[in-house]
Amino acid sequence: MYYYIVIALIVAILIHFIKNRIQYNREIVQYVDKLPGPKAYPFIGTFHVFIGVKRNATFKTLKNVSAQYGPLYRTWARSSPEVNIMKPEYFEIIMKSSTLIKKGITYGFLFPWLGDGLLISSGAKWFQRRKMITPAFHFRILEHYMEVFLEKSKKLVDILLTKSNGEIFDIYPYITHCALDIICETAMGVSVNAMDDVTGNSYVDSLYRASELIIRRRFSPWFQSDLYYLFPEGREFQKHLNVLHGFTSKVIGDRKKFLKQNPNNKINPTFDDMLTSSKKRLSFLDLLLSANETIPDKDIREEVDTFMFEGHDTTTAGICWSLFLLGNNQDVQDKVYEELKQILGDKKCPESISDLSNLKYLECCIKEALRIYPSVPFISRKLTEDVVIDGYKIPKGVYCNLHIYKVHRDPEIYPDPMKFDPDRFLPENAAKRHPYAYVPFSAGPRNCIGQKFAMYEEKTILSAILMSYKITTIDSQSTVNELAELIMRPENGLKIRLEKRHK
Repeated sequence: MYYYIVIALIVAILIHFIKNRIQYNREIVQYVDKLPGPKAYPFIGTFHVFIGVKRNATFKTLKNVSAQYGPLYRTWARSSPEVNIMKPEYFEIIMKSSTLIKKGITYGFLFPWLGDGLLISSGAKWFQRRKMITPAFHFRILEHYMEVFLEKSKKLVDILLTKSNGEIFDIYPYITHCALDIICETAMGVSVNAMDDVTGNSYVDSLYRASELIIRRRFSPWFQSDLYYLFPEGREFQKHLNVLHGFTSKVIGDRKKFLKQNPNNKINPTFDDMLTSSKKRLSFLDLLLSANETIPDKDIREEVDTFMFEGHDTTTAGICWSLFLLGNNQDVQDKVYEELKQILGDKKCPESISDLSNLKYLECCIKEALRIYPSVPFISRKLTEDVVIDGYKIPKGVYCNLHIYKVHRDPEIYPDPMKFDPDRFLPENAAKRHPYAYVPFSAGPRNCIGQKFAMYEEKTILSAILMSYKITTIDSQSTVNELAELIMRPENGLKIRLEKRHK
C-alpha cells in the first residue's frame, strides 16, 4: 500500500511543481533570480539546506543562510519564490502598505487549525473582522481583563512558593499554564484551572505538538500536498487538531446554551453598551456573540482558536525570556524591584492599569527582551502588487519573508546587540531609531491587535513574581538554544532558582 502512496505523492509533487512553474512565468523567475541565495533544485527548491538538519538546529541553519546572503536574498519553497528581507527600510515598504496584507506561504500550514480567522484572512473579510474585533481591546474592556490578570498572577505566586527552597526547576510550564488560564477566562469566559496541574494538559500538549508538526511540514517538501494526511505524521496532526477544535467548539456551544437558558445574564447587545457596563469578566467570546451581525459558529471558532493560540503562547515566551534575562542580569533585576516597591508600595501585585502604566523601567525590560528574543521571529506576506526593494523589482505573486529577529539584532542599529540593555527603550533613545527597527508586534495595518493586552498581562505576571521572589537563571545566553518554530522559545525550557524576598 505504501508503494502506491509513494507513487501518488511523487505524481502530486510533479503536478504541483509544473502548475507553479506555469504560474510563475519567466519574468518572475528572471527578477527573483537576480537576487543572491542558495542554489535551487527542481522539486525541492532550496529546501536542501535543511535536509538532515535536526529540529533543534533548524533555526541555527536559517540564521547561517541569512548571514551568508542577507540582508536581501531569495529562496525557493519548492517552486514558489520567496524574498527574504532584514532591514527596517525594507520592512517599512511592506508593513506600512494597506494593500500588501495577504499572509505568506507559512500561514497556509496554519489554515487547518486556525481557519480564515484574523491572523490568516485578507481582503474584505480581514478588514471587516478587524473593524469588528478592535473594540474588544478598548481600554475599558482591558480594565475588565485586569481582574483576571491579577487573580491568576497571585495564584501563580502562591504555587511557586513550594519551589522557593533553592531547588532548580523549569518555570516555563508554570508560566504556560498561568497564561492559558488567563486566555481561557478572557477569550472564552471559562475556567480550566490549568495551573492546578502543570504536569499535563491535553490542550497545551496538542498545541505544542501541532506547532512542531506544522514547522516540520513547512520544511519537508514531500509533506506539502494533501497526501500528507495519509502518512502517520499527518494523521497525528489531525488527531491534535481534533483536540484543539473540540475544546473551543465545546466552550462556544456551552456558552451559547448558557446565555439562552439564562436571559438575565445575557450580555449587552452592542460594544458601546459594554464599554459602560458594570459587568465584569466580559470575555472575547461574549463580545463576538454580542456582535450586531450574525457570525457562523465556524467563524467564531476560528477567531477564538486564533486568540487562544496567539494570546497564550506568545505571552508565555515573552514572560519567560524576560525572566531569563533578568535572572542573568541581577543589577537590572534589582532596579526593577526598586521600581516595583516605589510604585506598588505594600501591594503584592499591580491592581490597575494605572499601576501598570507607571512601571516604566519594567516595560523597558520587557521591550528589550522582545528585541533580543521576539516571540514571533519572522512573518511572511504574499505580494499582491510589484514592489521595488533596494533597486530590485520584486514581482507580484512572490512571497516575502520579514526576518524580525535579524533586524532586532542588527549591530548597526543596536550596538552590542546581544547585551541586555533596557535603557535602549528610554524615550530619548528609542526616538533616534528607525520606526520599523523594533517590530515585535509587527507594524502598520496588520500590527498585532492584542499588543496592549499582551503587555498588560506580561507586566502583571512579572511584577507579581519579582515582588515575591529573586530570580537566578541557570543557563546563560551563550548556552541556551533558541527553538524558533511558530514561536521563539528556549529548547529545554527555562531553568531557574527562586529565593523568597523578605520585606
